[in-house]
Amino acid sequence: MKTAVRLLLAFVLTPSGMLLAQQTQGPATEPSAAVAGQSAIFGFRDAAPELQLEQKFLAVPDPRLAEEHLRTLTSAPHIAGSPEDRATAEYVARRFREAGLETRIDSYKVWMNYPGKILVEVTAPANVHMRGPSPERVSNDPYQDDPRIVTPYNSGSPSGDVEAEAIYANYGRPEDLKKLAELGVDVKGKILIIRYGQNFRGVKAFVAQEHGAAGVILYSDPIDDGYFRGDVYPKGPYRPETAVQRGSVQYMFEYPGDPTTPGIASTPDLPDSQRIAPEKATSLARVPTTPISYADVTPILKYLGGPESPREWQGALPFTYHLGPGPVKVHLKLEQKYQWVTIWNVIGVIKGSEYPDDWVVAGNHRDAWVYGAVDPNSGTAAMLETVHGLGALLKSGWRPRRTIVFGSWDGEEEGLIGSTEFAEQYAPQLEHAVAYFNMDVAVGGPNFGASSVPSLKGFLRDVARGVPSPKGGSVYDVWRAAVERRRVESAPPEGRRSNAADPRGDVPVGDLGSGSDYTAFLQHLGVPATDIGSNGPYGVYHSAFDDFAWFKKFGDPTFVYEQQMARVFGVEVLRMAQTDALPYDYENYGREIRAYLEKSKQRIVDAGWKEPPDFTAALAAADRLTQAGARLAAQQRKPAAGDLSRLNTALLSVERAFMTGGLPHRPWFRHAIYAPGEYTGYAAVVIPGVNEAIDRGDARATAEQLEIVTRALEKAATTLESVRSGQ
Repeated sequence: MKTAVRLLLAFVLTPSGMLLAQQTQGPATEPSAAVAGQSAIFGFRDAAPELQLEQKFLAVPDPRLAEEHLRTLTSAPHIAGSPEDRATAEYVARRFREAGLETRIDSYKVWMNYPGKILVEVTAPANVHMRGPSPERVSNDPYQDDPRIVTPYNSGSPSGDVEAEAIYANYGRPEDLKKLAELGVDVKGKILIIRYGQNFRGVKAFVAQEHGAAGVILYSDPIDDGYFRGDVYPKGPYRPETAVQRGSVQYMFEYPGDPTTPGIASTPDLPDSQRIAPEKATSLARVPTTPISYADVTPILKYLGGPESPREWQGALPFTYHLGPGPVKVHLKLEQKYQWVTIWNVIGVIKGSEYPDDWVVAGNHRDAWVYGAVDPNSGTAAMLETVHGLGALLKSGWRPRRTIVFGSWDGEEEGLIGSTEFAEQYAPQLEHAVAYFNMDVAVGGPNFGASSVPSLKGFLRDVARGVPSPKGGSVYDVWRAAVERRRVESAPPEGRRSNAADPRGDVPVGDLGSGSDYTAFLQHLGVPATDIGSNGPYGVYHSAFDDFAWFKKFGDPTFVYEQQMARVFGVEVLRMAQTDALPYDYENYGREIRAYLEKSKQRIVDAGWKEPPDFTAALAAADRLTQAGARLAAQQRKPAAGDLSRLNTALLSVERAFMTGGLPHRPWFRHAIYAPGEYTGYAAVVIPGVNEAIDRGDARATAEQLEIVTRALEKAATTLESVRSGQ
């Protein structure tokens, strides 16, 4: 690894809150190491000025300042809407202003719950004792005794007082409930014990509700993120027995944001007449749901009767799991304090010099269940160092060609609220947004990863090539090597061949489902989006132990990965703000959509449908988009000044061409190609209208949704073809 000692001007926050400018020395990866020899960037007529600008930017983000940001942001628990949350908003706003951004704090009035009395207790058999939730405690953590730590709970859950027999339901997926029915286990009126993982927790509550369960208890099994994986905190990075995963169970697969204002910004002055009554809000859960630790769940699972669980349902607790029901009976009493809460987005703007109406939006959420060192404030700290770097460029006289908008979102943990309300409020302006770049968990470890719409996957790889890695070489080099290493390790001996990262031989970039703040921008408004982060052995997700002590010991002790992520985020923003031709790859987009269609077609063949829908027109439309994108790529590689306006207008219109009147049963989600799955929540469902109709076995609906996708693809292809034909 190449390192250098840099001398730079930095701002330091004193204990009294005063900002002092001082010279600081800190380790940094040499910026030029990653971009040496790079002579061209897709979308630029002349790469040299951009590369010089990026070199200046890359020299600024500082690990030591990132550490100070994180220490300050995580000094107190700061759940959305709390005074401590407001303090973090003011800290971020101050940093934005110091960098030279036009800064404001936007407020929203939203419907949320905090926990009142949360009780889970075993009432039978008489010899089994458990009354929780137990305190989150380990042998040595400096932050665990803060009285402001909120009792573990699930936001979006109703209140309830239920006593019933318990049933173990594995991950609570539809297939798990189906398996219970096949085994003769009736879940109606029972309390389901469900482990975290495989799908969004709100889907677990929804599936339980569909099957008539009386309540849900969620827990993290040590097989997934506890001692089965390695040493637990504080000795190691994994979940200790008392740690609880909090989280929202709002049905965000219906719509995210404030439950009372789908499609409308929940501003403080919004009349009540324009809100849905909370009791009629369809995104709020209907079955009482709460999380507990694996220490507290042990007496319940250990004494369950009934048949043994399927072997693949066995977790890592030291006994054989049974399904129930009985003889264990559980009393679940939840008192949720629903109320109107004010949350705060911090918005920082750098006005564009040539295209002020074309926004490059970049965001990270700030609120946390407790301290949120990894999730989300590793991202906030990195974003602040991105802003620090851009501020240095501003002070040198630079201005971006396009407007840059930074968002520090609030209320993400309760249902992507802050980003959704922003997107709904500024929807007219966002019609011209060229991209939304998301960074939630910036650093949970050293392993870089990314997800994106297909048109920006190549862009992400190119950005990663231009940023140095703490391990030496570029972020892309290390990323690709890690992917190849995992592939080789997981392949059978006869299958170990080189270069199988993706169908085109490159490092794979994931698809966007939901679970973070890109959702409203991409899936409601059609703004092309990416999501970046780096991960590792991180077992304290959404618990009290996701704090500065854990992060300093296990996440990023020297904060060099914070620096890396600040640089990647910043280069994304810079390139998109400065580019001549927008760097979307619609050849790749069309190719990926064809692959989605072919897979869906094969699903129908495998299912043996007697009258399968005709995929011919949809496949032809995907090929047409691929070909149009390929033809236009030559203009994007060598953009001519006279063609830029028409070229970029067309390129910007394609993602919007995929927007429809909304998916069946959930019209807020308007993207024809990507949506969170109804029964996954986090993971993307591609061509969702088509695939969910196939899931239901509905041939007529499948054909209707295929027609919608076909029309969207034809509209997108026509848009690109019009540039070449001069129409």
